[in-house]
Amino acid sequence: MKRVHVAAAVIRGGDGRILIAKRPQDKHQGGLWEFPGGKVEEGEAVHVALDRELQEELGIRPQAARALIQIRHDYPDKQVLLDVWEVSTFSGEPHGAEGQPLAWVSERQLLEYEFPAANKPIVAAARLPDRYLITPDGLEPSELLAGIRSALAQGARLIQLRAPNMFDPQYRDLAVDVQGLCAGKAQLMLKGPLEWLGDFPAAGWHLTAEQLRKHAAGGRPFPEHRWLAASCHNAEELALAAQMGVDFVTLSPLQATATHPEALPLGWEAASEMLTHFNLPAYLLGGIGPADIERAWQIGAQGVAGIRAFWPANGV
Repeated sequence: MKRVHVAAAVIRGGDGRILIAKRPQDKHQGGLWEFPGGKVEEGEAVHVALDRELQEELGIRPQAARALIQIRHDYPDKQVLLDVWEVSTFSGEPHGAEGQPLAWVSERQLLEYEFPAANKPIVAAARLPDRYLITPDGLEPSELLAGIRSALAQGARLIQLRAPNMFDPQYRDLAVDVQGLCAGKAQLMLKGPLEWLGDFPAAGWHLTAEQLRKHAAGGRPFPEHRWLAASCHNAEELALAAQMGVDFVTLSPLQATATHPEALPLGWEAASEMLTHFNLPAYLLGGIGPADIERAWQIGAQGVAGIRAFWPANGV
């Protein structure tokens, strides 16, 4: 069965809301909501197809767009490759040129709409930022809190509280404080035993590779409205993350790092190859920073995760 190549767009308005459209009842996956777009013709460049489809469907022309995520999905009756781009500016006023209902929705409201199964990773990618801040080791709780306050003031939207050298009670107390700081501003990801899940209902959970290997066969440990991530270092762990149904991963180390000098770096080429066969948002981690975000996008990553690279100077 030939895989159908589809160009789709996460279209953002000036207020950050995202445009979605309802599929006609008589089409494949009819009645569900989708990100606008359509089929890429034989030999046609994806950005050309996207421009044509958005003009035909919505009466708009993309002016600034970048690759967001690629997804290969097999339905019982159809195989698709979704080539998804984020459109941040466009000309024209979007309207349902083919009579289809449209809706402008916030990132959080995307969860209230029913999409085809292949679109689930697109919803995650549309809701996630391009930077993932991981807190540094070896800081006192007061230093961590000051740095997180500063990072939030600078616009951080996704933060992992990583403090491997703390005693469990100390980490849990700190997590309560950080959860309060992040409320309404950023998504907090915690690390630790899954037995703690019920104590931090507003937080997402970032699994270590060891936890991923141990629990992947059991599926997600909590409902889909709560973020679940995992640390991956090779294709096998990426496959386990997909099997478990995580929302996103970190892939590391991309380059040599001072924190893990013993780890063999993947390099850009190997990371690109792994992401070609992976259908979920992935942050590249290890020896890279904000200057590498565009290159990360080009090889199919959501963006870049960083410890020192994104930590406010002097933690303040």
